Amino acid sequence: MKYLMKNMKQYKVESILAPLFKMLEAFFDLFVPLVVADIINKGIVNQDKSYIISRCLILVLLALIGISCSITAQYFSAKAAVGCAAGLRHSLFNHIQTLGFSEIDSIGTSTMITRMTSDINQVQNGVNMFLRLTLRSPFIVFGAMVMAFIINAKMAMIFVVAIPVLSLIIFGIMKITSPLYKKVQGRLDRLVGITRENLTGVRVVRAFGKEAQETERFQNANEDLIQDQLFVGRISGLMNPLTYVVVNLAVIAIIQLGSHQVNQGLLLSGDIVALVNYMSQILIELVKLANTIVLLSKTNASLSRIEAILDTKTKMKFVEESLNQENDETKSGSELVGNLKSRDEMMTESAVVSEEEKSNKSQEAVCFDHVSLLYNGAGEDSLSDISFTAYKGQTIGIIGGTGSGKSSLVNLIPRFYDATGGKVSILGQNIDTYSKKELRNRVAVVAQKAQLFSGTIRSNLLWGNEDATDEELWEALRIAQAADFVKEKPQKLDEPVEQAGRNFSGGQKQRLTIARALVGNPDILILDDSASALDLATDAALRQALAKMNEDEKTAATLFIVSQRTVSIQNADQILVLDDGELVGIGRHEELLSSCEVYREIYESQFKKGEK
Repeated sequence: MKYLMKNMKQYKVESILAPLFKMLEAFFDLFVPLVVADIINKGIVNQDKSYIISRCLILVLLALIGISCSITAQYFSAKAAVGCAAGLRHSLFNHIQTLGFSEIDSIGTSTMITRMTSDINQVQNGVNMFLRLTLRSPFIVFGAMVMAFIINAKMAMIFVVAIPVLSLIIFGIMKITSPLYKKVQGRLDRLVGITRENLTGVRVVRAFGKEAQETERFQNANEDLIQDQLFVGRISGLMNPLTYVVVNLAVIAIIQLGSHQVNQGLLLSGDIVALVNYMSQILIELVKLANTIVLLSKTNASLSRIEAILDTKTKMKFVEESLNQENDETKSGSELVGNLKSRDEMMTESAVVSEEEKSNKSQEAVCFDHVSLLYNGAGEDSLSDISFTAYKGQTIGIIGGTGSGKSSLVNLIPRFYDATGGKVSILGQNIDTYSKKELRNRVAVVAQKAQLFSGTIRSNLLWGNEDATDEELWEALRIAQAADFVKEKPQKLDEPVEQAGRNFSGGQKQRLTIARALVGNPDILILDDSASALDLATDAALRQALAKMNEDEKTAATLFIVSQRTVSIQNADQILVLDDGELVGIGRHEELLSSCEVYREIYESQFKKGEK
């Protein structure tokens, strides 16, 4: 609720005016039965047409005032609800950007999409209805009861009995349905996840002829959702008939008792009509209130799911974040000075090294010191006791079977994940000492799946360096073997790129993503199996261009190549061979052929197929 209230603060005026105008509307509505009773008691009984017409004009005036108040209230409530939802959606999106890969993996992509769309829309509807009806409905209910006491105290006792019974029904059903709606939203998450999997993997599904199985899986998930929705719907559906029964019994009681009082001259017939009208108003408002409470139950469930993500804090803290957090904490001055001193002492101690060690450190690009990695919720380590050193300008090849930990290893270099054991150093410094911006500027990653964004080729390349010139962009494209096909495009660098790069082939997308990484001129470049869609000739030309780039000290970068092809890494300065998360071989191509059985098996299996 704190996040909702934070966004509502920007709409304080609208949040006050909306219910205020609704209460004004309700206030004028309460006078309608009295005017009708007056028409019956005086105008109709006395056959006074002018009196009837004058009172009818008053009814028209009350209606016009009520409509004006209603429209005004609707405007302010809609403005507050839409603005609050927009702010909440913006906060959620920004917060997701701060989460680490571990948190995103745990939450799930489909879950976050549901939170940002369905759940926030539910909150928006709930806020709108809350501002419009939550105060109006109780005001009408208790106002009608007060009016009933003004008309006749004895008859008003029927209202005193009916209202608590109605409240018991409404709030009882609300208490039952609230947790059930949370369960329904969970089922919806699962359905969205299955739908997303099938849409993103539609080619794989069709390639293996699994349409029937996937359809059955979707139908099962959909059936579970339907059953839960029907169950909670049946319970919620009891609200209207039960409230109608109670209200109609109250109307019968009013007519029954009222008829005796009319015969005795204690009550006028118009007053009976007014009391019935008030009871009808109570019925309508309680039905509205019941529906509003059901909607608020859904809203509360959706809000709690949104807050669960907003309350999720990333465990990965970078330098600037740690400093800001320490400054925000309520510490005494002496404690803060002590902490700063201890940090300075640690930095001073770490700086006292021999000249030889300093020289070696200055040449180090990446150093893994007994590094291990355990993903959240995993039963065993994905990486175990990995140690190696890559020096500036070197090319490091990484190879291994599927699931051997290749991507896990390179994901530790840009600090997408934190090592759960050991230490990772970048350019001679512990990776924890870098700010996020500095680390991302020094390390560029081209992921396995090429990802382009809607816009143009230029806008995608400028992600690497927004200040890059056209010459730098073309140079990056040339090295990535993408310059030829870009030049063939009608608009060249300004050629449109559709969402996810749908208007480019797989190989073209991979080359553009490599060029995007090169534009930033990083110290460390990681190609995580990012040339898998390239033919052998293009792959060889790419490797040759990257090697030539490293001959120039200004553009030299430590290059990590993750590949399934031994031909792609056999000229690397070092080759890391992974098997089941362990480093089983390290060295050059010729050394590994004689000393590493895993590497030799991979090489021979590919060589027999004619791959060299």
